[in-house]
Amino acid sequence: MSIPAIIIDSLNQYAEHNDYEAPEIIPRHDVDDADRVCLTLMSDMLGRAQVLFPADRFICPELLNNCMGRELKVVEQSDQNSLLSQYELNAIPAIPDITGIPTIVDNALQDNTSEYAFVDIGLAKDLIRIKRSIFNKMLQKAQTGDFSVAIDSVNQRKDARKDEVDIVTALEKFTTIRIKQRIEDTLELPPLPESARDIIRLRANPDASSEELSTIVEKDPSLSAQVVSWASSSFYSTSGSVKSVHDAIVRVLGFDLVMNLSMGLSLGRTLNLPTDEPEGYLPYWQKALWMALGTTALIRKISPAYRPSYGMAYLSGLLHNFGYLVLAHIFPPHHALLCRYKEANAHVDPSILEAYCLDLTSEQVGSMLMNVWTLPDEVVVALRHQKNPDYDDEHAQYAKLLHITQYMLGKHGVIPQTIKKTPEDLFEFFSMSEEDADEALLPLFEAPEEVIGMAAMMKTGS
Repeated sequence: MSIPAIIIDSLNQYAEHNDYEAPEIIPRHDVDDADRVCLTLMSDMLGRAQVLFPADRFICPELLNNCMGRELKVVEQSDQNSLLSQYELNAIPAIPDITGIPTIVDNALQDNTSEYAFVDIGLAKDLIRIKRSIFNKMLQKAQTGDFSVAIDSVNQRKDARKDEVDIVTALEKFTTIRIKQRIEDTLELPPLPESARDIIRLRANPDASSEELSTIVEKDPSLSAQVVSWASSSFYSTSGSVKSVHDAIVRVLGFDLVMNLSMGLSLGRTLNLPTDEPEGYLPYWQKALWMALGTTALIRKISPAYRPSYGMAYLSGLLHNFGYLVLAHIFPPHHALLCRYKEANAHVDPSILEAYCLDLTSEQVGSMLMNVWTLPDEVVVALRHQKNPDYDDEHAQYAKLLHITQYMLGKHGVIPQTIKKTPEDLFEFFSMSEEDADEALLPLFEAPEEVIGMAAMMKTGS
């Protein structure tokens, strides 16, 4: 793909400068984040502003607004799409002259002394390279300020042994919740549904039968209806109608899938979905389903010697972001602020923003609860270490599989792409190539409407 004409025309205004150099397309993986320029489009009653900052940093909305004396929030995605359509672009490039929207620049961007700046113009694997001296000339009329934070300065919280201390410290700092002896009491969560407790007990029984599972599911009319609707969906191309939960287990979905699906739905229903969610992010159940289906699709390409359990992988994917619901439940005012951070910093992994704003992450609190609720260790480890590709202790294959799945889904634009670095070591760990992963996921990518439809069934029962 070539550079759009509107970008070339804008840069050509500087062609007479002695230091001018025509822009070039450069592979994204060859570019250091400190040299890549991010743009976030924001607005308030005073109008729009395009905020520029380096990709190795993230915007702090409070600092930005205090610095500028404004009340800027991220522009809704529909308005951004209208702007893209107007200028026939795939992404709004961090080039001030393109749209004429006033520019605000973080000082860390101007302090960079490297020879080139790199700008995203909507190419999947590439950026364009612009001479830094020319790029700085474009910024001469911009407002400037200090409103970003270095990503590397945030505690990544990889030591799971400190999770309970982190959770209690954050609760004491940000809430009036009284710290109790048991962490689940401290978090003040609603009790588990009876169906979830029964399924957890059934899972511990190696001789559990389809009849016992169907009896548990059928005691919960909402859960029963979801399982039957799920089995009847076009995604499974079932011949004939599915008339009961037992029918769904035996003929279509199988024992493990129904057990894990029911478990995920039951746990999900312990908490309400937050009403305030980050603009541009997938709805909770839709992302959960993409992850569940993505992990199990990838398993087919993993050699048997390294292959995780299908059921545990599915459940880990379905529950991978459960901690997000917990954070929204126990930190409601701070969750709203966190949403603004996520909107303004789509290039940053949410766990980094959570650690900065709340001093803990959804992975910490989600895995802690899975452990308290006696879910399998495979799920606990997968949730806790999904952002840590270097984790190598027991059950690491489940965490590594979640990491690869998030990378692949982000690479194909299904979820926000926050894992930028190709996890080559993990592909090697599973004796699988990235091309193998592309092939495994292709059927999902070819039927996104079916995945979205199935996720809608899950939301209905939540």
